[in-house]
Amino acid sequence: MSPARLNAAALLLILIPLSVRAEDQGPSFVNDVLPVLSKAGCNAGSCHAKPDGQNGFKLSVFAFDPKSDYRAIVKDDRGRRIFPAAPQESLLLLKPTHTIEHGGGERFKVGSAPYELIKRWIEQGMPYRQPQDADLVAISVSPSEQSYKKKANQQLQVIARYSDGSNRDVTALADYFSNDKEIARVSEAGAVSVGDLPGETVIIARFMGQVAISRITVPAERVLPDSLYAALPVNNFIDPLVYARLKKLGLAPSETCSDSEFIRRASLDAIGVLPAPDRVRKFLDDRDPDKRQKLVDELLARPAYADYWATKFADLLRPNSLRVGVKPVYLLNQWLRQSLRENKPYDQLVRELLTAQGSTHRDGPVAIFRDRREPQDIAPLVSQIFMGVRIECAKCHHHPNEKWSQNDYYQLAAVFAQLHRKGQGISAPISGEAEFIWYAPGGEVRHPLTNELMPPKAPDGPAFDAKAGDPRIAFANWLTAPDNPFFARAIANRVWGEIMGRGIVDPVDDLRASNPPTNEALLDALAKDFASHGFDLKHLVRTILCSRVYQESSEPNETNIADIRNFARSYRRRLPAEVMLDAVCDLTGVAETFEGLAPGSRAVQTWNNKLDSPFLDAFSRPNSSADPPCERDRGTSIVQALHLMNSPKLQAKISDAKGRAAQLAASDLSTTQIVQDLYLAAYARLPDRDELSAATSAFNEPGATRQSATEDVMWALINSAEFVLNH
Repeated sequence: MSPARLNAAALLLILIPLSVRAEDQGPSFVNDVLPVLSKAGCNAGSCHAKPDGQNGFKLSVFAFDPKSDYRAIVKDDRGRRIFPAAPQESLLLLKPTHTIEHGGGERFKVGSAPYELIKRWIEQGMPYRQPQDADLVAISVSPSEQSYKKKANQQLQVIARYSDGSNRDVTALADYFSNDKEIARVSEAGAVSVGDLPGETVIIARFMGQVAISRITVPAERVLPDSLYAALPVNNFIDPLVYARLKKLGLAPSETCSDSEFIRRASLDAIGVLPAPDRVRKFLDDRDPDKRQKLVDELLARPAYADYWATKFADLLRPNSLRVGVKPVYLLNQWLRQSLRENKPYDQLVRELLTAQGSTHRDGPVAIFRDRREPQDIAPLVSQIFMGVRIECAKCHHHPNEKWSQNDYYQLAAVFAQLHRKGQGISAPISGEAEFIWYAPGGEVRHPLTNELMPPKAPDGPAFDAKAGDPRIAFANWLTAPDNPFFARAIANRVWGEIMGRGIVDPVDDLRASNPPTNEALLDALAKDFASHGFDLKHLVRTILCSRVYQESSEPNETNIADIRNFARSYRRRLPAEVMLDAVCDLTGVAETFEGLAPGSRAVQTWNNKLDSPFLDAFSRPNSSADPPCERDRGTSIVQALHLMNSPKLQAKISDAKGRAAQLAASDLSTTQIVQDLYLAAYARLPDRDELSAATSAFNEPGATRQSATEDVMWALINSAEFVLNH
């Protein structure tokens, strides 16, 4: 923090009431001193909140443990930091004013409002709390949402609300952060400076563990006519909600994609399979106005749906086979696939997972409890996957940008404290014995700092009576209720992100006040529709695929070329590793061979990440030794490009005597027809005039044969961005 900004904050403090209490009641450590030290940065991770503190003086991160902070300041080292007889000689004042040497430099000046507050607190006996102290309940920031012109300025105001109904202006004591500094910046005193780019961001205000946001919208200077949006097709409720957002931002959606683009995109997004050339021809020739809806229904009825989506859920749940053994991982994977084949309601699927018990060699879902053996390890997995909440920070301290505390973390852990185990724990990779896991009374979780017994309780939800039966059942029932504020939103956002290339909240498993949805109304509507249709995953996928927003072209227009978050166009995405390998196999007509799987098995049917495949590794197959949920690297790389260009195994597929290239070369098809078949198989479209000319010229090269030329064209198509990307 610069001295100039510190001085500005200090001047503001002079104008702000520092207490919610009566004027004759002095400051307290919790409500007055800690906020000042937090604003000065004393308890930041780079200062005295380091794991080992700084020069023997350690504070908790963001003041998440006020009692230990009070003890460190007032009592530790025989109270050397406080000098009640002469408060101005206390190290707590001499160091931050840089009156004596201080590694952190000057944090506030002698005589400033922070200085006088701390001095007064010492003079009055360093009270931890005052008798009439109220607890901080929440904060609010105003304006909470506003549109701004480019280069505009705005001073934010932050109000703290306390348990006794009183309010306090804490603008000068709050910390501020902009989610997108290109759109708007914010000073340490809460002054917003809007840039010259259109778009949207949020300013996060944080005060003593409470978080609030101010949403900032900078519309494009060009105002698009209402008639443009009124004329857009509306296929379902998704479309008008997205159009309203685009209208507010001055963005026009891209044109509707072609039939070729749609059949390839929808096939890859719904079932992870390239459409066959014959099916493409039939679809392109079909004049039925409802053919896209019918195609989606056809795709979701295919068995490939379960295998494709099982790979996505396995990324979230799959334990490390080297830790839990091969058989439990296999059984969990097969349970996932069967659940998706049955289109098991998502709430039922989750309840079965969370309440699983039995043998790891018979009951698939119980494998997650063999891998995550301690209640403290289960809590973050459950919250992140099924609530979309990253609560792991609260294991050690209060979440920096959310309301979650250590109590929330360990109370959720306590839900799983009464699991009992018998048998071999960590399994040998292949031939390990079974472990039996079940619920029985007994088992507890204690707070790591206070040693307080933690009752089983849902984050932001009810407590559960540990004596009334398995708390997991009560938690699962609360979690999967239609009106739960997390459950339906979390999976709706995750599925939207898988299909659209970006979540409405991004990252998809980081739902929090300081990371708000780009389209709140859309996320709410998706979640409500999903819950009202019995948590039917196929219904959710179908709804998204049938929307006109999903069917936008990936070609940008002049208004949306910079859009990366509002879905004004389709975002091009690299195919996942398994889908990419299957696409190569479908195009070449040569199946891959996987150890331990039946001949002809597809890559999306692999269940163990340890199965050897340089291709899948090159395209960022997640490493199962990492803790789930595994995040896939969706980017392209030089390794991927070199693999496609030079892999001997890939070249062997292209030149295989029983492959597509050999069959086309040996057929009675003309050169033009061969090229057209390859384009339909790879891109679900016919080549244009220039492409056809370039491809057929390969057949006229010196020394070329029909076989070699067909292979060359196929190789070129595989090594194109159009093949690698879904667009």
